[in-house]
Amino acid sequence: MNQPNPQAVGLAAEPAAAIGKYRWTICGLLFFATTINYLDRQVLSLLAPALSQEFGWSNTDYANIAAVFQFVYAISMLFAGRVIDRMGTRRAFVLAIVIWSFGAILHAYSVGIGSTLSNLLAAVGIAAVPVSVAGFMVGRAVLALGEAGNFPAAIKATAEYFPKKERSFATGIFNSGANIGAILAPVTVPLIADLWGWQSAFIIIGAIGFVWMGFWLYFYDVPSKQKRLSRAELDYINSDAAENSATAAMAAAAPAAGAEPRKASWFKLLAYRQTWAFTAGKFLTDGVWWFFLFWLPKFMSAQYGISATEMVVPLAVLYSMTMFGSIGGGWFPTFFINRGASVYQGRMRAMLTIAFFPLAVLLAQPLGYLGIWVPVILIGIGASAHQAWSANLFTTVSDMFPKHSVGSVVGIGGMAGGLGGVLITKVAGKLFDHYNALGQIQTGYMIMFTFCALAYLIAWCIMKALVPAHKEITDL
Repeated sequence: MNQPNPQAVGLAAEPAAAIGKYRWTICGLLFFATTINYLDRQVLSLLAPALSQEFGWSNTDYANIAAVFQFVYAISMLFAGRVIDRMGTRRAFVLAIVIWSFGAILHAYSVGIGSTLSNLLAAVGIAAVPVSVAGFMVGRAVLALGEAGNFPAAIKATAEYFPKKERSFATGIFNSGANIGAILAPVTVPLIADLWGWQSAFIIIGAIGFVWMGFWLYFYDVPSKQKRLSRAELDYINSDAAENSATAAMAAAAPAAGAEPRKASWFKLLAYRQTWAFTAGKFLTDGVWWFFLFWLPKFMSAQYGISATEMVVPLAVLYSMTMFGSIGGGWFPTFFINRGASVYQGRMRAMLTIAFFPLAVLLAQPLGYLGIWVPVILIGIGASAHQAWSANLFTTVSDMFPKHSVGSVVGIGGMAGGLGGVLITKVAGKLFDHYNALGQIQTGYMIMFTFCALAYLIAWCIMKALVPAHKEITDL
């Protein structure tokens, strides 16, 4: 049995002020990056009802555009993790945000891009894709390519700057940026579009990422090189008993100063059940969040006939709820840990409890006749549960894998989550067009809400079956 590390115990007992808190500045940077990430990706969904009318898109057309983002995001996530592990968090995050900000702005020029692309496809004998659809597909693909770097980089930065006991809370905080982005988007995007046109919404929101990049370059460096980090805080960050006990065993494998970072092949990572547990959790549940992001404005427009500006308050309330889920979910495992559970036991107990809350979504469609606020609150509960779940799911990677492979494992799981999102988006588009033609669009939404409600319990059971007890990997 590992004995407590005296230095770690001493540091844990020190007041927070004595230890220092620069790590929370890094958490703040990750929070704002995630906020921008979700602002950029949500512009299209908020403008979708108006753009569908302007360009004559069907639900399937919109689903195809959204699915391109998810598919490219999924594939890019796999490689993003590897790139981040090799380049380092600082440089890789800059590359990611430059690409996704450019991709966000590119949406404003979708018609011209689509016209060029359609002509090129026609010249080689490929059936032309509608101009607007083709153009938005290009913009979504570039956006996805860059945005895929956000979460692997943020999780890696969290593993670098926080001891394990703080990681889920830090993850919950930066992950709540997704909720803030989702709140700010309906407040700002329709207003910008009304004042200056839909193209301006993509350009203005997309340019924010370049501002963040300046702050990142100024404030971030790896902890060992961070001049703003006190020695006490650096020792605290590195105070995990499990890591200290493994130091001697890993020393021989540690790279020399200036050497290339250690890396494990995808095939080696896929040999671990821990990788598959994380991957299964992402595949089954990420698509639920994508569904809420991409289809809620369409749902409100189809079911209640409200415009983009009229959606501002309901969507702002719904995504405000999710902020509590994200931060509260990150803290929740400590409730069990403080009562004697191990980190893994506390995490899994928290995730099981959280998995029951999305069942509220089952009532969103049956009770929808009571008015828009009933489904808003019920879906808000489900979306909040997703963010609480996600904060813990991400942290399972840094709980079980060494820091140098965290980005790669998150990338593998992220790819699975993206592919799950593609599947849900495509199925949703087909279902909605089918039932809309029958005059029964409510049935299509009921089917999708049922999956959203049950996905987390199914995912938890699979994860628990794959990894019934915590086992940290130290041989990579």
